[in-house]
Amino acid sequence: MMPLPDTILTEPEPAMCWVSIGRSFSSIANDLCFLRGLVTVNTSVSYLIEPLPAVTMDTQPPHAVFRAENLRLPNGTCGQHHSNQGQGEGLGDLIQGMMSPWGGRERRDVGQSMKYVELLLVADHAEVRVVSVSGIRVAVIGLEVWSDQDRISVSGNPYSTLGAFLAWRRKQLHTLPNDNAQLITGVAFQGTTIGLAPLRAMCSEYQSGGVNSDHSDSAVGVAATMAHEMGHNFGMSHDSPECCQAKADDGGCIMAAATGHPFPRVFNGCNQRELSRYLSSGGGKCLFNLPNTRAMHGGQRCGNGYLEDGEECDCGDEEECSSPCCNANNCTLKAGAECSHGVCCHNCKLKSPGVLCRTPSGSCDLPEYCDGKAESCPSNLYLVDGTSCAGGRAYCYTGMCLTLEQQCQSLWGRDGRAAPDLCFKKVNEAGDSFGNCGKDMLGKYRGCRDRDARCGKIQCVSSASKPLETNAVPIDTTVRVGNGKILCRGTHVYRQGQGDEEQGDTLDPGLVMTGTKCGEDSICFGGECRNASFLRADECNAKCHGHGLCNNNHHCHCDSGWAPPLCDQEGTGGSVDSGPVINHSMLSINQQVTQIMIQSVSQSIKSNTVQSFQALRQQSSPNRDAPSSIHFSWD
Repeated sequence: MMPLPDTILTEPEPAMCWVSIGRSFSSIANDLCFLRGLVTVNTSVSYLIEPLPAVTMDTQPPHAVFRAENLRLPNGTCGQHHSNQGQGEGLGDLIQGMMSPWGGRERRDVGQSMKYVELLLVADHAEVRVVSVSGIRVAVIGLEVWSDQDRISVSGNPYSTLGAFLAWRRKQLHTLPNDNAQLITGVAFQGTTIGLAPLRAMCSEYQSGGVNSDHSDSAVGVAATMAHEMGHNFGMSHDSPECCQAKADDGGCIMAAATGHPFPRVFNGCNQRELSRYLSSGGGKCLFNLPNTRAMHGGQRCGNGYLEDGEECDCGDEEECSSPCCNANNCTLKAGAECSHGVCCHNCKLKSPGVLCRTPSGSCDLPEYCDGKAESCPSNLYLVDGTSCAGGRAYCYTGMCLTLEQQCQSLWGRDGRAAPDLCFKKVNEAGDSFGNCGKDMLGKYRGCRDRDARCGKIQCVSSASKPLETNAVPIDTTVRVGNGKILCRGTHVYRQGQGDEEQGDTLDPGLVMTGTKCGEDSICFGGECRNASFLRADECNAKCHGHGLCNNNHHCHCDSGWAPPLCDQEGTGGSVDSGPVINHSMLSINQQVTQIMIQSVSQSIKSNTVQSFQALRQQSSPNRDAPSSIHFSWD
């Protein structure tokens, strides 16, 4: 990218100022050039090193060393845009970020395979340290500083700032490719909000990112906020009281709705389960490829666990490397070894071309194969956004087949089903916290137009007494359909000690997910029901000559018997991205998708003819304590 004159794109510095050392439940992340950093002894003891003002310009500044729990941070909240080991996995790992080495054991399970977030960090004109959950490493592949003027309008309104930043990120994706982008701003957001991010948005072209206010003198405080907002991108909601076992004196948990002092440092078991559900449902498809090490911020180093230029392997530092194939001291392969780790490496030898290395995880996912040249599996591929799935009842979006039935089941349990259209219309036209199509740029609830009603608060039919989420209460509305009545069931999430307007859940768990089908040839996007043609899936699939479908790189993934790139000649299937399909034992892509869709079809409710009726909504003002339920009636 050719940066604007007043934009600074930082490159890895020749001097290795930053050192990061990790051990079980302990870590060191220090800037050796200015002696500033974090020393984590264990999950409850950390020390901060900070420079003090120098006496003169010619003298080295004195430094202060103090317990992290003595750091005083202002109280702040997140305006969410909608085992013992588990307790220890948090900020210490996140601060280590890309520096901590990883084991090289072969794992194919989605939840167990190593995943990488290629992160773009942006610091605005008014203005790092980064973050990892178990099995996920964060590699900073870009650090952009708006040194003279901002590229977007940054204001105290977190909703408008987030919207502008995500739009800017999308425009930069071709020149600054990334999985996720986070803005650190020196502007204080309105109220107590210190960060904002979409829920379940990791890898989304339109929504994968967040905004964070630089609310603390210590970088660790900002890192904790960024960890929290990225947690929302990974599908993590705010913690309920019983989820966090960490003591408040030790900082509590990263996904708490509000933060104070000292900084939080752990993701808990509830967070891990939410992450697992998100990944198992098809989320995070972009995380399986190795990052571009040339673009990574921080410089090249043997022993950091990344295979970089000039290295034959990298299994971490000498004390932690367990690979029988790699010399940890100089990152060279041992005699006779062809590879060190990766799913396409077995007993130090490369697997044959065409060996399946990643199976499809759902109807919108695609298989990948070893190429016989690299030890890693090709990047994870999935069907292009807007491809029809679930027998035409849904669309693929970021690798997931999003149906209303699945979303109702995730909220209410196995018997959850989508309610009739009338429920969506009558509830979501209100434009309040119980029925809406999200929030506008000012953070105010938007009532849904008739066309957009199925993209607002999801309405389900269920026999369950309450939603599955701990802090959620049912919002029940009765509507008359023909000679009978239907109980429409929505959800509302309460946060202890917060009023409704303070929650800022622009994409709360009760909203229909972006990418859900809302009508014939229509898809939910930003709280609106839009024509799906803007995703251009049909246009891309047309070039595959009826013998394949486009992947997320807009390349044809051909059925068995047809060859890429255009599926118009005989071959073994696959795409130019998937690796060669030589030992092909898979069904055709269309057969795979059809088979999985048939298995996933659940019964849908049959609504009677809606006859004329007169509606009356009863007013209700809930108090801040979560009620057991709220009920409205439309006669």
